[in-house]
Amino acid sequence: MIHITEAQSAALVSHETAYEAVRAAFVAAIEPGATSFPVVLGHASDPQNRFTIKSATGTTLTGLKVGSYFPTNDAVGLPRHDSIIMLFDQSHGRIGAIVEGGKVNAYRTAAADAVATDALARSDASILTVIGTGHQAEFEVAAVARVRSITKIFAVGRDKDRTAAFASRLRSEGLRAEACDAEAACRAADIIVTATTATSPLFEAEWVTPGTHVSSMGSDATGKQELPPALFGKTKLFCDLPEQSLRIGEFQHLTGDRPVTAIGEVLTGKVSGRQGEDEITVFDSSGISLQDLHMAEAIIKAASAEV
Repeated sequence: MIHITEAQSAALVSHETAYEAVRAAFVAAIEPGATSFPVVLGHASDPQNRFTIKSATGTTLTGLKVGSYFPTNDAVGLPRHDSIIMLFDQSHGRIGAIVEGGKVNAYRTAAADAVATDALARSDASILTVIGTGHQAEFEVAAVARVRSITKIFAVGRDKDRTAAFASRLRSEGLRAEACDAEAACRAADIIVTATTATSPLFEAEWVTPGTHVSSMGSDATGKQELPPALFGKTKLFCDLPEQSLRIGEFQHLTGDRPVTAIGEVLTGKVSGRQGEDEITVFDSSGISLQDLHMAEAIIKAASAEV
């Protein structure tokens, strides 16, 4: 059995590797025979500490990921998020590989944003608004900045000091970033990314201007919500996996008969993405297991190449 430790996977992962793996996963998700099984949402003895089990099979990969979110780790100086991916040896039903992937998961989630933004945002989109100032938000900014020439970043958060510190970290990485209120930031944006644990809308639909692309990255459980439902009636809606998005993703809040398209359909040219400069596009990432399986495969290949 192959075992890749957290230290090994963290040293091997990159935005480029994640982008290619996640793009392949989105394409694999729409292939005949691909199946994403129902997500298991659980919690530890302390209910605020939660875990998720996501599993899938594709044409070449079968396995699962267990991801945890333990906010109580703040008190002991440990990351809130952790992750482990298991790939089956499909010949015998044993576990063929285990990839510890706390950091890999952050790259994987951000890569989903980058792939969708690359496919849906205007080619000249240059102003990015990110709502959320936590660990994941920094990965989102870095990933999106790889696929568009970002000239300005507006950071929006609930805590003034944390938001200022977040913007300062982005500036230290050579990005033009400043803290901003939600309305001004949304009205100025070409791209809006939300990366939070919110359970109610973070902005108003009328703040989103024509031509904007919006990525919701935080809604992955029943009750979570980042976007105003009023936005959905005037936009084109895309996601990683429609049946999951409608159940536990941002589009659980969708009302009426609105089409929701898997991003894999756009990547393969089966359907169109953005068709006009003034269109508003929305991508919901509830996170699918095939992303994790393809990430694990990429990490294993990278590890083998180093031997």
